[in-house]
Amino acid sequence: MRMRKKPNLIPRMDRCAQFLVSNPEAQRGSWRMLMPHAEELRLEIGCGKGRFTAETAAQNPQALFIAIERVPDAMIIAMERARDMGLNNVFFIDADAARLPDYFAPGEVDFIYLNFSDPWPSNRHAKRRLTHPDFLLRYRQVLRPAGEIHFKTDNRNLFEWSLFQFPKAGFTLSQVTRDLHAGGVCGVMTDYEEKFHAMGIPINRCVGTMTALPRPAEPEDGEKSPALL
Repeated sequence: MRMRKKPNLIPRMDRCAQFLVSNPEAQRGSWRMLMPHAEELRLEIGCGKGRFTAETAAQNPQALFIAIERVPDAMIIAMERARDMGLNNVFFIDADAARLPDYFAPGEVDFIYLNFSDPWPSNRHAKRRLTHPDFLLRYRQVLRPAGEIHFKTDNRNLFEWSLFQFPKAGFTLSQVTRDLHAGGVCGVMTDYEEKFHAMGIPINRCVGTMTALPRPAEPEDGEKSPALL
């Protein structure tokens, strides 16, 4: 559903300018200069209205949070949340997840959050899913060794499909659950998550930890390697 245009968007963005990084390429390799005492850098791809971003940043003042959001009408709500909470460890960028290696240097990111990403249910759109191996391999380019991806979704089909994609890109799965809040609310919710939970829709979650890339399968005798075809 398309978000309704926010009134006075430009002046509202101007009032939150201290949270916006307008040229993320220029920060590549030096994000921690924004917060020199930061113990880690956490990246959220598609932060929406920023509830998860702001509350998680408030709970982890030692971490620097960078939140990506392509919809200005959602980003302004997230930025105003960070401002109203008095946070100084959160920054926002309008960026393309496919270009992460242009914005972050190798090993610069400790954690990546993927919360309720677009499922792109059609098979012909599978490569647009943020858990497709093409994206996972890009995340590898910016994550530190043993860096983590935290993935949450209400879409069971996307979740089950994604569980097979993580190992293909060298991520070991843990904390796999198909009903995160079965025993009570667990962790910080997004706005969507709270709505889905209230409707009784189970929330799926897993953590992917970066390990070595799997070795390509050896061709059987007499079979040509795909790379040579």
